[in-house]
Amino acid sequence: MFHPIYRLHPFEIITPYTLRIRFDDQTEQIINFESVLAGELFGPLRDLSLFNEVRMDPEVYTLTWPKGPDFDPATLHGWPQHAEIWKERARQRDLALA
Repeated sequence: MFHPIYRLHPFEIITPYTLRIRFDDQTEQIINFESVLAGELFGPLRDLSLFNEVRMDPEVYTLTWPKGPDFDPATLHGWPQHAEIWKERARQRDLALA
């Protein structure tokens, strides 16, 4: 099975919880992460000041935040195909914590 490897290029925060992400194949995604921030790992990123600490890991070219949360570049590249799954997982995490 072929699994493409993408590298992130510079990204920018364009609105709260929303990033414009560029990739090495000259494509980009604009992603609002707010609806997928749930559970022990991603839930703390609902704090906008923590979310805004996003960085690009220079070794593996992925988005990362303090204390470990990250998103795989292939997932970000194909976000339109993955977004609903991430939203459903977030909803399930929120229900489990309720």
